[in-house]
Amino acid sequence: MKIIRMQEIEGFRTPSGVLAKELLNHKHVQVMNINLQSGDKIPPHSVPVDVFFYIVSGTGTITIGDKSKVVETTDIVICPPQTSMSLAADQDQPFVVLNVKTPSI
Repeated sequence: MKIIRMQEIEGFRTPSGVLAKELLNHKHVQVMNINLQSGDKIPPHSVPVDVFFYIVSGTGTITIGDKSKVVETTDIVICPPQTSMSLAADQDQPFVVLNVKTPSI
């Protein structure tokens, strides 16, 4: 059994300054822990694979294509391949999200 302890993984800053931690990466899946502080944003971008977001804690806005929704803890948001996506911690609180890509890119 392998246990991944998110608090022990050293993260890195994305180009937009958001703290990200790679939890798992192999040919079938990539799992990232994205930690947005209040006011942080990940700008619109797309990837060539399926993506889903699991909201670990907090409340924020996720935009998929031309639709934006405020989401909260335990929500899951699905994004098809080649679709623009963005995240924003715009609800005056931290916003922690697992980003899961299948297969890995």
